[in-house]
Amino acid sequence: MSPLEPFLHTPRVAYFSMEIALESAIPTYAGGLGVLAGDTVRAAADLELPLVAVSLVSRGGHFRQTFDAAGRQVEQPAPWEPREHATPLAAKVALTLEQREVWVGGWLYVLRGHLGGAQPVLLLDTDLDENHPDDRHITHRLYGDNGPYRLKQEAVLGIGGVRLLQALGFEIRQYHMNEGHSALLALELLRRYVHRPEELRPGESPYDVPMVRGQCCFTTHTPVEAGHDRFGYDLVQQVLDDFIPLAVLKQLGGEDALNMTRLALNLSEYVNGVAQRHAEVSRRMFPGYRVHAVTNGVHPHTWTAPPLRALYDRYLPGWCHEPELLVRADCCVPQAALLQAHAEAKQALIAQVASRTGVALDPALATLGFARRMTAYKRPDLLFTDLERLRAVAKARPFQVVLAGKAHPRDEGGKQLIEQLHRHIRELAGNVTVVYLPDYDLDAALAIVSGSDVWLNTPLPPLEASGTSGMKAAFNGVPSLSVLDGWWVEGCIEGVTGWSVGSATEVGHEADARALYDKLEQVVLPLYYGQLGAADGWVRVMQGAIAKNASFFNSHRMMRRYATEAYIT
Repeated sequence: MSPLEPFLHTPRVAYFSMEIALESAIPTYAGGLGVLAGDTVRAAADLELPLVAVSLVSRGGHFRQTFDAAGRQVEQPAPWEPREHATPLAAKVALTLEQREVWVGGWLYVLRGHLGGAQPVLLLDTDLDENHPDDRHITHRLYGDNGPYRLKQEAVLGIGGVRLLQALGFEIRQYHMNEGHSALLALELLRRYVHRPEELRPGESPYDVPMVRGQCCFTTHTPVEAGHDRFGYDLVQQVLDDFIPLAVLKQLGGEDALNMTRLALNLSEYVNGVAQRHAEVSRRMFPGYRVHAVTNGVHPHTWTAPPLRALYDRYLPGWCHEPELLVRADCCVPQAALLQAHAEAKQALIAQVASRTGVALDPALATLGFARRMTAYKRPDLLFTDLERLRAVAKARPFQVVLAGKAHPRDEGGKQLIEQLHRHIRELAGNVTVVYLPDYDLDAALAIVSGSDVWLNTPLPPLEASGTSGMKAAFNGVPSLSVLDGWWVEGCIEGVTGWSVGSATEVGHEADARALYDKLEQVVLPLYYGQLGAADGWVRVMQGAIAKNASFFNSHRMMRRYATEAYIT
């Protein structure tokens, strides 16, 4: 029997994403967008919600990260072999790019959930003998440049993905675009739904736009106008020729350039942002569109460390399928047992830090964790704005810091931040232990979010669309100390689930840094070391993070929202 056979006889939602995090050994993801995509499919497996995910094989992977003596990021190749993890698909489809026929094949990766469910993931591949040598590399690099290569990738994903699903025999009831990279799939659908000439009045478009909209939904993730993919129409015509008439493209995708987000907005019935504030920002960016808010969530089993899983299995059985049961954590999970489980997770982090860096952390010290894509708006340098103030805080109540994260190879600002962080590490030596874990991946992420004592997040508002790392920390009883942006606007209950950074009256980098130091010095560290009067004060915040945040900000709630609001047609 074909490995596809179990998945072909149920109408499915086709979930398209440029990147997807399946496992650490498969580097087909660059950051949070891909991790979210992986969690989406895992939740669908747990809930037995019929999906089929479509992405690119990205044979070249992202990159392995090392550092030179000065702390500069060094990017090493990270290729992977699909044959070792996936099964080749029998079907191939063709599309025309730059007036040349390009064949698209693919690989089937079956994502198997821990509760027994399974979901198919198609990884599109152009490295085929039939293709011109230049075209064989279209699906090699995860996110190519912003020119012809990237547009070809997005054409393979959107147009090739729809055609391959049809060739394989999938019955698709809905198409879900995870960000605008796959918006060309809607153009492929337009070509399917064309009115007969005799049905048209003079000047009417032949395309059945309402039919296409009814089959598409779109999740936007980017609150920065410059972050949306745009392609000049000269380039679009060079690559896609007359796939869709230029006048129609301009009507749907923007007059000046093909804006992939605007294209997706115009051809989707259901549109959502990834947090309440992000939906508000998106409505201002794109007035006239109805943008719902479905706040992101993380996969419970994947992002809960083994000691915490065992704890919840004992005291809150069924939590993995119904994470809302975690709302009882503040009354049903014994404090001593929670502290012991966290101590075990912290020891696992300490072991991983020692293995990767040779640095020995102190299990008795409060540990701040900060790990995410390194780029300017994330402000990884905020904690180090005033080193003298930081030393003073640490002298009174010592703490240590674990950092991790990659900068995109073309993000020079992000790479400079990493080098700057390494300089601060050297400057603080002897006063504050700060360690930077290289080659941030899924395994390192789980160790840091579960083994830290406090999760730090310091984005520049309103540029954090959602953020999910703090949600992962919450599943492990780790409270957040974060700027009020993205999901934390909804998740922060001051002193209960964690703490906010900054104020509405005083804004700016320096002001946020002072607020961060004040909160560390006066609230967070005294509470951690039991100096604010309540002996169980810290563990109560740990319980609050689980009960108030993990119980809600999870992928099962997110997918149930999509199933009842976006996927019903």
